[in-house]
Amino acid sequence: MVKYRQIFQKIIDFIYPPVCPLCHTGVSIHGEFCADCWTAINWIDGPHCARCGYPFISGYDFDDDVLCPVCAAGKNELDWIRSACVYDDASKQIMLPFKHVGKIKYARAMANAMIWALRDVDVSNIDIVMPVPLAWRRLFHRGYNQATLLARPIAHAMGVNIDYDSVRRKYRANMGHKTAAQRAKNIQGVFRVVRPDKIRGKHILLVDDVMTSGATFAELRRVLMRAGAASVSGVSFCRVVHAL
Repeated sequence: MVKYRQIFQKIIDFIYPPVCPLCHTGVSIHGEFCADCWTAINWIDGPHCARCGYPFISGYDFDDDVLCPVCAAGKNELDWIRSACVYDDASKQIMLPFKHVGKIKYARAMANAMIWALRDVDVSNIDIVMPVPLAWRRLFHRGYNQATLLARPIAHAMGVNIDYDSVRRKYRANMGHKTAAQRAKNIQGVFRVVRPDKIRGKHILLVDDVMTSGATFAELRRVLMRAGAASVSGVSFCRVVHAL
């Protein structure tokens, strides 16, 4: 079976040569950025918070277990969070078209970057990869759940199941341009666990495209833990970063 897959992949590569999803420069394999586009993105690859992955100022020597002020104050309830890059002008060129304009061809490269972002955490106990659910109204309007497109290759790489249907989400107005407090209030009560039998006792990894304030992850974690989950962690492609 593996041999046939390799042959099929070679045929696909011949018909559709792998290119960078941003600039279409030729690359060695599907789902990777070219060197120039990779360099333009502000990847989180330096010292960062041991719990939430918040990037620290480069050039300083931090211990591997140091926490950011938010996590040190106990305000981050997830076991850990990781993000591949900072949400800025460069990453917007990927994230916004992927999320709002149907550029789903970016999904593989984004997911590969997110898998790379998990390099310093232990994922051996993860049982379920769960894309953050979309409300049916927004799913119908957009046509796809961008978090699901990212979660599939991550779950495949980890060799675990992906859970699409254990949690439902109510429709709420878009949270763009809201403060952290407004986001936390707006997200309250939007998630409902409908399959607690699939959640109970499981270690769950949440997947989303961007983390702004962390309110979505926090609320989803709350309902999952109440349904009996053993632990909840999270990974996103990019995250908003403010000066500490």
